[in-house]
Amino acid sequence: MIVARRLQLPTSRPTEFVDITSRLQDEIAAAGLRNGRLHLQSLHTTLGLAVNENEPLLLEDLAATLERLAPTGFPYRHDDLVRRPSVGPGEPVNGHAHCRQLVLLPACTLLVEEGHLVLGRWQSVFAVELDGPRQRQVALQLDGDFGGRRTARPRVVLSSAVEGARQAAEPEAGPGLHQERRLVELELARQLLVDPEPVQLPMRRLVEAGGKRVRPLLAMLSSRLGRRVDPLQAAALAGAIELLHDATLVHDDYVDEASTRRGRPTVAAREGASTAIAVGDYYFAKAVRVIAQLGNPDVTTTIARAVEAICLAQIDDVRLRGAFPGDYETYLKVVRGKTAALFAAACRAGAQLAGADEALVACLERFGDLLGIAFQMVDDLLDYSERSGKPLGQDIRQRTVSLPLIYAAEHPDHGGRVRELLAGPLDEERVREVQRLVIASGALDRVGEEARSLISTALGILEERGLDRVRSPLADLARSAIDRVR
Repeated sequence: MIVARRLQLPTSRPTEFVDITSRLQDEIAAAGLRNGRLHLQSLHTTLGLAVNENEPLLLEDLAATLERLAPTGFPYRHDDLVRRPSVGPGEPVNGHAHCRQLVLLPACTLLVEEGHLVLGRWQSVFAVELDGPRQRQVALQLDGDFGGRRTARPRVVLSSAVEGARQAAEPEAGPGLHQERRLVELELARQLLVDPEPVQLPMRRLVEAGGKRVRPLLAMLSSRLGRRVDPLQAAALAGAIELLHDATLVHDDYVDEASTRRGRPTVAAREGASTAIAVGDYYFAKAVRVIAQLGNPDVTTTIARAVEAICLAQIDDVRLRGAFPGDYETYLKVVRGKTAALFAAACRAGAQLAGADEALVACLERFGDLLGIAFQMVDDLLDYSERSGKPLGQDIRQRTVSLPLIYAAEHPDHGGRVRELLAGPLDEERVREVQRLVIASGALDRVGEEARSLISTALGILEERGLDRVRSPLADLARSAIDRVR
């Protein structure tokens, strides 16, 4: 039996190493392949494949090696369009990309054992963009022994959702995230299904629009590391944490007067401000109730403290819009409360639920704190990316304190003009000028480097503790925080 698939792969930079390991693992699980082979083939002559270590500094070294091998701007005969009369006027100048592809694989075959990719401890699979940003495709063929295809999560019948959760809770070899994701989605379906329609339908629209599910996955993975491992209890905690996070988004969208979230109308835009407040309040209360019913006072206290931190940080965030663009210390205080608090709490609560020792709980909490800060820094960068899904310059218009603006305002050449623009009314022309100055100041690169440094520190914490059972998927989640940009 052979199963054929296509992996859709948008890229965001001229040269980019895109880690597709977890996506390949998801395809293997979806197809039900137990033992066999996964064949990959790039469908583009300037998109290669590679197997290497996903470490930020190494990836920079690899990109620099490609640049030395075939420098950008070198006079390639392929780019002399005068000598290629059959080529249309839109042909890209990409001789360097074709030359670089010579040292990469156009196709490769990976082994699958017991439903999981066979890779070394430090190995990841990359699609290597050489001429981006582009919309790319990688062809996949899976062959071997199939143990039954996965089915989509049930959304309507409660008994089916519960049975699916029981099946998903059965142990499966390997450290991948597929089982955790299934449990989280099933639990979200179960928790929403019993709610009254006036609150359920708006929240369902937001939940089913997607999301990276980083916070609940952190709770699920941390819950593997104690004496009392219970996947169903962990899923209840994880689902509640995701609903709590989504409740904050409902309120944020109302405060920010946002019209869309994840490509769909916000609750405030579609149902009105009063409903948005009520829906957010309901799911704050529900999330805390579900967590309290787990019967672990330490877990309840951890989440309650995170909610307190989020609310206080939200007040600071709104108040500081009058102190635009702000300073680094104040920014970090807000980010730690508004974003990192729930990341850290998810890690801490998951470990507490499983009865992990306090030293390990503190280690995971620190990991979550660093990851949350890096995640927010990358969110700041998305305000300057057309791929972000939100209007360009939204943080500038809303006078939100963000790190790119702080760093741009400090620049010796551009800082004065940035501060001058931010001090006055921000029409569209001034917003665009601020954007140009932020880019010209190098602030985006500086923020990106800082986020990568935080991720490296977070990964170092995992190395110090060992954590063999969860280190790889936790590292994948950490790296995903910075893969959303550049």
